[in-house]
Amino acid sequence: MGKFVFGLILGVILVPIIVYLYFMTGMAPVATTAPPMPFEKMFARMALHARMGKEVPKTVPIQVDESNLMAGAQAYKENCAVCHGLPDGKETDIAKGMFPDPPKLMQGKGVTDDPPGESYWKVAGGIRMTGMPGFQKTLSNTQMWQVSLLVANANKLPQSVKDSLSAGPAAPPTAPQQKKK
Repeated sequence: MGKFVFGLILGVILVPIIVYLYFMTGMAPVATTAPPMPFEKMFARMALHARMGKEVPKTVPIQVDESNLMAGAQAYKENCAVCHGLPDGKETDIAKGMFPDPPKLMQGKGVTDDPPGESYWKVAGGIRMTGMPGFQKTLSNTQMWQVSLLVANANKLPQSVKDSLSAGPAAPPTAPQQKKK
């Protein structure tokens, strides 16, 4: 019994010290080009799915129609395509430098098998430690739902929406020119 208690105490003290030293000595990979830390993907995925299970909206407040998909395509081109790509499949330099790799939402399966509420949750709040920003301060609820419906239906979009996406990213907004004095 004494060996068990000694081992338990040693484990409770030694493990946190080793983890602390791992981070304190700079051994933990922090660059996007570095391999993942031990158990990083497992713990991140576990936390993400547990949190989404509690908070993902179950109902969609807007209709899946061509006008909403077209508006979603515009918002996607302006805010999402730089990381997640367009149907042409060309990966941007920004996407190449991200860790983890951002999913290609307009190619293959993407997130077409996810409920729109799950995509909405990710668009609104972002996902920590992935480079996925939250857009709840920059897009309206309607715009976030439109983008979520777009990616949920990426494999069955009307031709007009496909054409809009194929037209390439929207020009970034420019600051107003100041008059010279």
